[in-house]
Amino acid sequence: QVRLVESGGGLVQSGGSLRLSCAVSGVAFDICTMAWYRQVAGNQRELIAQITGDGLTTYTDSMKGRVTISRDNAKKTVYLEMNNLKPADAAVYYCRWFSTDWWGQGTQVTVSS
Repeated sequence: QVRLVESGGGLVQSGGSLRLSCAVSGVAFDICTMAWYRQVAGNQRELIAQITGDGLTTYTDSMKGRVTISRDNAKKTVYLEMNNLKPADAAVYYCRWFSTDWWGQGTQVTVSS
């Protein structure tokens, strides 16, 4: 059974940083392209970044320059380092096995002004 479990969300002050993690099981992780998305209440989920199995990264404009996606294939975990967070970044953040229907349950990020 494929499973994706996010962690690392929480409350942070404006300008602060958070590192999200997504632990993956039930799949050959090292060949999976993984991605991070976020969803603000009432809006569609938007792609933030993706990373291939061998570490090639792509970022969308949504948080470009303020986030870094990385992975540890030995730990079957993908990370999202977020810096200079703003109140507008408050959302539920999800990881996804890219181009599949496998998603994590999401982790809430709240940014206080």
